[in-house]
Amino acid sequence: MEFLDLSILCLAGLLTSMLSAVVGMAGGITLLSVMLLFLEPLVAIPIHGVVQLVSNSSRTYVQRKHVDWTILWRYSLMLVPMGFVGIEIAQALPPNVTRALIGVFVLLATWRPGWLLIGTHPERADVHRRFFMLGGVVGTINMTIGAAGPLIAPFFLNIGLSRQAMIGTKAACQAVGHLVKIAIFGIAGFVFAEYATLLALLCVSVIAGTWLGSQLLESVNERWFKRLYQGVLTLVALRLVVWEGLAWLGAR
Repeated sequence: MEFLDLSILCLAGLLTSMLSAVVGMAGGITLLSVMLLFLEPLVAIPIHGVVQLVSNSSRTYVQRKHVDWTILWRYSLMLVPMGFVGIEIAQALPPNVTRALIGVFVLLATWRPGWLLIGTHPERADVHRRFFMLGGVVGTINMTIGAAGPLIAPFFLNIGLSRQAMIGTKAACQAVGHLVKIAIFGIAGFVFAEYATLLALLCVSVIAGTWLGSQLLESVNERWFKRLYQGVLTLVALRLVVWEGLAWLGAR
């Protein structure tokens, strides 16, 4: 990878982890969108999984006393079987189609997050059943779309969790999801060692970004910050949808 590309990705890792620290979400999906501008989907998604595992594991550790292990256990049950379904789909999709689908997912997550639930109402479902079903859906999405954070968030509302428990349990669920994703990509033949330098630099970048974002949390205008990330994320997503969609149509 060229030095400039590597520098841009590291800067993206730093800034997107700052975004998560300040706003509380959207950093992971923003980083994946930028990575797709430089890497094939079947490379970007597993590498992104390692970086997000580091990010979510750190939040889980901080809130480890507040993690609801019953929710985590039920959520984890379907991750592995549906993950193998997801990897089959991911390998069958042309790269252009995967990028365009991720772009569409990003646009919906940014501007119409409710549409991702396809008319369902997770807040009305039984607490235990909702996380069992959610784990199955995320198991598939993690392998194909790569970032399921915006889909997961509504399922943690109205179940009586404290703020610390919600942050810690959600982070733990996402960490386990990324761990399963990494394992399945490894079984499928992805060689993580070939990208050791990129992985190391990105992990350092997101850790530094989390620390910087935490320091800036009280002084940053959150509304301005949200508008900025929505604008950047929309431009990147539109580029993925339009450019890759046209490339796929041209190839047919």
